[in-house]
Amino acid sequence: MIVTALAFFCCNVVFADAPKTPATPPAIAMKSSTPTEPAKETQPAKPDAPTPKIDGSSESEAEAGVTPGGNAILAGPVKPATGESFETPRKKMIWYGLVFASHGAAAFDAWTTRRAVSAGYGVEGDPLQRPFANSGAIYATTQVSPLIMDYLGRRLMRSRYPWMRRMWWVPQAAGASVSFGAGVHNYRIVP
Repeated sequence: MIVTALAFFCCNVVFADAPKTPATPPAIAMKSSTPTEPAKETQPAKPDAPTPKIDGSSESEAEAGVTPGGNAILAGPVKPATGESFETPRKKMIWYGLVFASHGAAAFDAWTTRRAVSAGYGVEGDPLQRPFANSGAIYATTQVSPLIMDYLGRRLMRSRYPWMRRMWWVPQAAGASVSFGAGVHNYRIVP
């Protein structure tokens, strides 16, 4: 409260050498006082309107369809209102390559797991995949994890945060390497 009072006092101080201004300027000026003429108000002069840049009088402007105050014609495409996309064609190609690698590694893992389980050399270690290990449904269920990693990688590639855009490839690469490692392990245990 004290700081506010000091700020108010300091901002409203009138210095002694400052020119004095009247509190209210006179708004009405009177002419001669004759009984036949009523009092008139004097209005300040209004500024001139700006001149138009295109007056529409030249023939080249009329031929081009330029009219004063007309709508502007866009020379190029309009930028979309959505957020900025940070994907490049190179990143897109790498992303598709990682999609192929991760889904291929998941299919290899499914094939070797079904081979090892049906031959009696082991059991499925993942409790969510265990019911599907003896059937052909394991090929479809192993594709769920790569799908999630593909979606996550795509979202990271388009993120507005630079540190996320640098790490977009990690989920897909990690998923593909885990699936490939499990497939190699399963392949080695079956003679």
